[in-house]
Amino acid sequence: MDAKEKALWYAHLALDKKAVDLVVLDVQEQSSFTSYFIICSGTSDRHVQAIAAHLEASCKQAGMLPLGVEGVREGRWVLLDCADVVIHVFHEPVREFYDLERLWTDAQRIPLESAKEIQKTKSASRTFSGPNKSKAQTIKSKKPVKTK
Repeated sequence: MDAKEKALWYAHLALDKKAVDLVVLDVQEQSSFTSYFIICSGTSDRHVQAIAAHLEASCKQAGMLPLGVEGVREGRWVLLDCADVVIHVFHEPVREFYDLERLWTDAQRIPLESAKEIQKTKSASRTFSGPNKSKAQTIKSKKPVKTK
């Protein structure tokens, strides 16, 4: 799996946890330390923590441990360093304040499937291949439970 495929895989994992305003930036021309940035938001500190925990657990399950994870305890801005992909998960007001997209305006945005396309292709489980695995990994997503 190349860096772009990894970035899109991580993006879809974040969307599985309902990340908001997700952007994938190709920063290969502007950066010497990574190839792609993923920037997304959560609606609360708990939501930010849930997105980050899902990303980290899915990476471990696929055999790709992040090099570093920062900010999980506070849940305001979590950074996951996955070498060629750096993931920023922000609480919405913190994202507005730091405005990372403005700092990387020269970076190309990588288009994702529309939200409707993603919802159509979602099923009870998704299959992803980790770069260190020869067989596909199945990552089960939880279905919401209806309460009365």
